[in-house]
Amino acid sequence: MVRHLCGIFGCLCDGAPRAIIEGLKRLEYRGYDSVGYAVVRGKRVEVRKEKGRIADFITSLDDSSLSGEIGIGHTRWATHGAPCKENAHPHTDCTGTIAVVHNGVLENFMQLREELIAKGHKFSSNTDTEIIPHLIEEGLKSGLGLREAVTETLDKVKGSMAIAVLSSREPDRIVCARRDSPLVLGVGSKGAFCASDVMALLPFTKDVLIMEDETVAVLTRRGVKVTDAKGKAIKPIFTRVDWDEGMAEKGGYIHFMIKEIFEQPMAVRDTLRIPQSFIDRCASLIDDGFLLTGSGTSYHACLSASYDLSMRLGIDSRAVISSEFVDAVSDLDGKTVLAVSQSGETADTLNAIRYAKSKGAKILLITNTLGSSLTRLSNAYICTQSGPEIGVAATKTFLTQLTALNMLTSRLGLKRGLLSESAYESERSFLEKIPKLITRQLAEEEKVKTLAMRYSGRRDAFFLARGSNVATALEGALKLKEISYIHAEGYAAGESKHGPISLVEPGFLCVFIAPMDRTRGRLIGNVMEMKARGAYILSIITRGDREMMEMSDDYVEVPEVPESLYPILCTVPLQLFAYHVATIRGLDPDKPRNLAKSVTVL
Repeated sequence: MVRHLCGIFGCLCDGAPRAIIEGLKRLEYRGYDSVGYAVVRGKRVEVRKEKGRIADFITSLDDSSLSGEIGIGHTRWATHGAPCKENAHPHTDCTGTIAVVHNGVLENFMQLREELIAKGHKFSSNTDTEIIPHLIEEGLKSGLGLREAVTETLDKVKGSMAIAVLSSREPDRIVCARRDSPLVLGVGSKGAFCASDVMALLPFTKDVLIMEDETVAVLTRRGVKVTDAKGKAIKPIFTRVDWDEGMAEKGGYIHFMIKEIFEQPMAVRDTLRIPQSFIDRCASLIDDGFLLTGSGTSYHACLSASYDLSMRLGIDSRAVISSEFVDAVSDLDGKTVLAVSQSGETADTLNAIRYAKSKGAKILLITNTLGSSLTRLSNAYICTQSGPEIGVAATKTFLTQLTALNMLTSRLGLKRGLLSESAYESERSFLEKIPKLITRQLAEEEKVKTLAMRYSGRRDAFFLARGSNVATALEGALKLKEISYIHAEGYAAGESKHGPISLVEPGFLCVFIAPMDRTRGRLIGNVMEMKARGAYILSIITRGDREMMEMSDDYVEVPEVPESLYPILCTVPLQLFAYHVATIRGLDPDKPRNLAKSVTVL
């Protein structure tokens, strides 16, 4: 079961606020920047929320605020709107009688917000979520019941959503809905519950129902009723879970890393829902000869984008490792620097950007952390939609960085007339298919695990590629070395004769990223060089490439896609390979030695 983004908890039980706090505490491991809850008190809904940690939030509560029998709560990871009390959930309507908590990303919220403002609605936050209670308010005004108003809202809103809704007008129920974002229901002797994660339900019940997409559920003390989006009843089937606390945190997976690898289709899908205006704002600030900078995996994303900009658009750009930026770059006045950072707090990248800003550069940013230090230094930024990433080895954040950079490149090409409208729409259409194609790659896990068993005893490995997949090779090598402790080196395959080939002897592992792109013909010569010296050839190839199949000892196939999208798909089997090699060697991929999730010191 995949888990994504913030934490939801709702309940109908004695002492609801205390139960909500207990449930939200069990979701803290997911990461968050604010917390809040709403309870029904008589004819009104009382909302309490704050920026910061749950422990601090609790100190602001008194006994009177901890009474009640129905409520919803939320821990927020900022995606639209900076971390602050106003943007924290729950959000309410104009009447203060409806409250909503929401996980996911809404595509058309700006259009709907404008329509609601024109009808007289007042907004108090910068979030996409706040349109939902106002849309439900409109439904109730027209005479609909709460469930029907939620269903109508589901029809109007585009994007991913898991929501829990309560209203003092119908104070005996919580209405939940799901589309592309997980929501779990639970029932037991203590009451009825909903949460974004099984983990939060375990103190109250072990009988759970995982909601399907495009379904609506009504929770009351009497039980649960589930319907499809058109109101047709669905028989709820509950399952008993017997996870321990550690397994529950990981959604049933053994490690956070593999859980987050399997979250990638949803993370990429939600990143594709970033409002076009955000992409356009960044594209408008890019000039020729601009620079990209990042550290580690984020640098690899920069390198991949620099190749893509050159190959697709003929735009020269330069990727610079953040720790070398100050020494490598001088003329920055009026130029654009695009930083890529998962955390937005990476010390080397912050140092590079502060230097660039002091020299008169415009700063763009791609990050997964809204409200971070780098967002405050940037002229414009794109926030990827990965949700918190707990595994030290970056996985879903890398794929969403590649996705955001691809979107930015395509939009830049259209804006400058370097891509026709039809070419742009064709690229966008292919990009929209990527989440499903990633899911298909994940279905190859058992084959990759078999390969990992075959090669887990190797001491050394080369990862080789040409073109934009040089960055993929670097990332594949980094993943293997950082969690399995096998010496792995990634480099441009054409450099083999300039030194690295001297290390190759019979049994040496060479991993080639060799899809059917413009470089494949030249790469075949490099494969033959290594094969002639007794190397084992493990290749990532385009499905049906008979020539590469015959030259390789082992291979993993990926679907045929436009050249710019191969780095996304080719990365997935390399992540799985590194993960399984590490576990086969008896190592914990979530705790690689000497490494931290975010390096915040120089």
